Amino acid sequence: MFSLESAFDSRFIVVSVRAPLTLRPGSYAWFPVQFTPQGPIADSLQAEKSRGLLAEFVAWAVKDLGADPDHVVVAGFSQGAIMSASLALTEPEMVKAAVLMSGRILPEVLSSVASTDRRKKTSYLVVHGTQDEVLPVAHGRTSRETLQSLGIDPEYHEFAMGHTISDKSLALVSGWINAR
Repeated sequence: MFSLESAFDSRFIVVSVRAPLTLRPGSYAWFPVQFTPQGPIADSLQAEKSRGLLAEFVAWAVKDLGADPDHVVVAGFSQGAIMSASLALTEPEMVKAAVLMSGRILPEVLSSVASTDRRKKTSYLVVHGTQDEVLPVAHGRTSRETLQSLGIDPEYHEFAMGHTISDKSLALVSGWINAR
């Protein structure tokens, strides 16, 4: 993800966080997941532990890197999108905006979602590929619907792409973040 830094305004401090679990050399995850015919099943205990680690990291980064705490944007792809949503929904005071690229919202996080008053200041962008073979586009659409059911009006876009970030989707994400 850090290779995408050049797509963003130079005013930003861009930090790429490596997930804590090593799957194999050069491949990391926030939590184990099993892909079943009924859909992906996340290790919700590890996902929650990782959400806590991410919250600690964001707090550290704001303080130690001198970032503006009122303008933190979390953005992620796949599991990074899942973690971005989890942090933004449970700790909205930490996050001005969240970008979910080809991810989903874990159903388990819904029991920990912050109150409506606390959620008001956070904006959401959901981007998903219509040909996503890992997390089908239905996950993006469900994320949009879940956010709407929580009283959040996310911006939502689909692109003709698989489980990836295209130049077009990155341009949209960059422009959306720059506007915030």
